[in-house]
Amino acid sequence: MELKLELIARLILASFLGGFIGLEREVHGRAAGFRTHLLVSLGSCLFVITSIFFYELYGNTSRTSPPGVDPGRVAAQVVTGIGFLGAGAIIRDRASIRGLTTAACLWIAAAIGLACGIGLYVIAPFVTLLAVGSLLLLKKVENRLKKDTYSCIKVWSDDINNQMGKIEELLADCQSKLFNAIVEKDVKNREIFLAFETKLGTREAADKLLGKIVGITGVRKVRIE
Repeated sequence: MELKLELIARLILASFLGGFIGLEREVHGRAAGFRTHLLVSLGSCLFVITSIFFYELYGNTSRTSPPGVDPGRVAAQVVTGIGFLGAGAIIRDRASIRGLTTAACLWIAAAIGLACGIGLYVIAPFVTLLAVGSLLLLKKVENRLKKDTYSCIKVWSDDINNQMGKIEELLADCQSKLFNAIVEKDVKNREIFLAFETKLGTREAADKLLGKIVGITGVRKVRIE
């Protein structure tokens, strides 16, 4: 009876701690929020409890020969399997990528569930507080840091000779680093579409660049994403 109560306590603790991390993601409007993190932590806890019982039922605990059953294999597969769920949370949004923090939260929620399942009652809450504290406090630190801005510059223009070269010169003058360029020509209408993936120092630099590109002869439309 005491063992059953202890196992139930482990499952409840895993649910609470995983949900606590998911609550922060829920507040920030992420798809993997409160319920997802709770279930990940709860499932991980159940997996490790089950693997322990597998070892007790079928493993050789006499230590006179190889154990036959490795209880750590199930936990290892949880670490691998959670990667697929984390990959689903990562979204490419134009020139940027979103969801990496949420994927990391799912990963840590699974680790906390494993810790609860094995009975690490002090370590699991400590890691939870450390994770939530990092999410809340370090976000404020990140907002104060000077960061580069990655943008995709799209230009619709008349098909004029060396139009692409003129824009690339403006990019160099604004000290922006060019990663990739896409050119699309409409021969019938004599129009050209250009797309540049760049790294700009600040948002102000992007606004300045936008004004210069608009001033080029033949440019009809410019968009910075």
